[in-house]
Amino acid sequence: MDINFKRYGLYLIRWQLSTPILAGVIIVLSTMDPLAATVVANLIGGLIFFWVDRFIFTSKTLAAQWEVRDNIACVDCGKVCRGYRLVKTSNYDKTDDRKPEFRCEECSRKKSEELRRRGVNL
Repeated sequence: MDINFKRYGLYLIRWQLSTPILAGVIIVLSTMDPLAATVVANLIGGLIFFWVDRFIFTSKTLAAQWEVRDNIACVDCGKVCRGYRLVKTSNYDKTDDRKPEFRCEECSRKKSEELRRRGVNL
């Protein structure tokens, strides 16, 4: 599953969960003017859901994890430079790889495309 699709799905679920909370606030404030009650409910919702949304859209837990090292020899082309390797994503895990393969930026892009074609979520 694409990482953005996963984040979007979590956001939609969060959006639906906000409905009963905000409805409850409006019910409690039912003696107020409806517009004022709605404004207060939205402010309360913003105070609560800002943190949830921030987690959804910035969490490293939901993102692919990469390792970057300087002065590596690219496993594909042999160039000595900054190296990259994908460590972990939802359906790919090389966390305990005893011989990690680092690639230069160009070869890393090629490898990423290959992994995408094989169904790895980046």
